[in-house]
Amino acid sequence: MPGAYLARLPFVPRISAVTDHAPAASTPVDDLAAAFQIEGWPVRGRLVRLGETIDTILSAHDYPEPVAALLGEACALAALVGSSLKFEGRLIVQAQGDGPVRYVVADYDTAGTMRGFCRFDADEVAAVSQGFARPGAQTLLGKGVFIMTLDRGTDFERTQGITPIEGESLSLCAEHYFGQSEQVPTKVRLAVGEVTTEAGRSWRAGGAMIQVIAGDTARGSTEEVWDRSRALFATLADDELIDPTIAPQTLLYRLFHEDGVRLEGAQPLKAVCRCSQDRIATMLLSFPEADRAEMIEDDGKIHVTCEYCSTQYEIEPESVRGQ
Repeated sequence: MPGAYLARLPFVPRISAVTDHAPAASTPVDDLAAAFQIEGWPVRGRLVRLGETIDTILSAHDYPEPVAALLGEACALAALVGSSLKFEGRLIVQAQGDGPVRYVVADYDTAGTMRGFCRFDADEVAAVSQGFARPGAQTLLGKGVFIMTLDRGTDFERTQGITPIEGESLSLCAEHYFGQSEQVPTKVRLAVGEVTTEAGRSWRAGGAMIQVIAGDTARGSTEEVWDRSRALFATLADDELIDPTIAPQTLLYRLFHEDGVRLEGAQPLKAVCRCSQDRIATMLLSFPEADRAEMIEDDGKIHVTCEYCSTQYEIEPESVRGQ
């Protein structure tokens, strides 16, 4: 099932006979986004592996497990799509609705930095988490919208695509988005899990995406190739996406070894928040002076906690007034 969630289990590496014949891995296993190409196929793909990056983002808050899984999916998806951009800027993946999770956002910068957070009601999340299966996107978010926003900086207007939330994984939301907004047949797989290794317990996430290039007079129909690509892609297991012992090349070789596949342009990823003392002060300056006065606590300072990374800031009221 797409977007399955694995938690609190000892990690057991997956063993496959195919691995012994896979190409030697020269690309890092973790914290990367890369394109891949199946030899001679009109299909483009991307792969994301997140280790320390996603552990940093998810560990910044005490998220309930289903909420952490949802945010992990959003981050993996943002890296999948954002790493394909041909310009400098940001891709923001977000979903919001009337469910226990009010809002989830993942922010990817084309420099390879990421951040993300969720806003949720803990009691409501607990109430929908009573069953055997952990709740997914639609249960957590309820009725709402899935949004992708491209931000090319202050010299350009933001562009935004909006579709309804569909399915229990953000992968299904993304497939619906690309089919409706971009008219590009797309398959997406996302996995998030908390695994235990010799180094301890940590979060991991992974994602993969394939898209077919439309047929034309020279290329002919691509329908048959797309059908075969989807069938092979469907064999990708969630544990393979987050397994730290499986190199990206090995993972792709398992899927497409009969036809040949190569990984291209791997980009490192890192969790970096853009908050700072100056940014916080600038934000406070946007409030009326009377409102800022009410924010002053007993120690005479304004305390602000970044909702992305949980960094706490102490601001002297005089420093804001002096700007």
